[in-house]
Amino acid sequence: MRVVIAGAGAVGCSIAAELLENGHDVLLIDRSPQAVSVARVPEAEWLLADACEIRTLDDAALERCQVVIAASGDDKVNLVVSLLAKTEYGVPRVVARVNDPENEWLFNDSWGVDVAVSTPRLMSALVEEAVSVGDLVRLLRFSQGEANLVELTLPEGAALVGTRVGEVDWPGDTALVTIIRGGRVLTPDPDDALAAGDELLFVAAQDREAQLEQLLSPRPGETGEAG
Repeated sequence: MRVVIAGAGAVGCSIAAELLENGHDVLLIDRSPQAVSVARVPEAEWLLADACEIRTLDDAALERCQVVIAASGDDKVNLVVSLLAKTEYGVPRVVARVNDPENEWLFNDSWGVDVAVSTPRLMSALVEEAVSVGDLVRLLRFSQGEANLVELTLPEGAALVGTRVGEVDWPGDTALVTIIRGGRVLTPDPDDALAAGDELLFVAAQDREAQLEQLLSPRPGETGEAG
């Protein structure tokens, strides 16, 4: 897979190194001579240029890319790169870094963004995920289709404890992606029974999140004991 990364700061270089280790081809673009340091990621291609200019993106052959990552420290740059990548070059997957949480609402398909990654929001979500049981935690927002990656740890007393996955009437536009149980990652099987303490990861439409949380959380008067 060919990946172009706009922004060769610490974030961009770290992403590039990880992708190269996984066998992908990576081109890093930055307009700052100080940022363009081939020795930092010698296996990558480098381009000293402004990623917001069409000529630069032509030189980068964006039409041959499967993924563009807008990873600069400037939200305006990341939005422009995302829009050009999607509308001018038809890049299938555009991932954009959100630096200022107040700008997050802009990072959607109107600006060509498929996945927006907000570091402050992600760190907050990971803290919530570590301490929350029975509450739905949004981990990642996918701009296309208004879907999110969400997590909920199934609490004691939830009505679905002991219920088989295939027997649950899940909300529409919702998919159970994986079950994390006792350090193991399980691919959901219709015959798997849900257990208290299961960490459930879903891709769900935003307007289904409240319904999903209600389904999985304890219900008043239901504690798992016979009444």
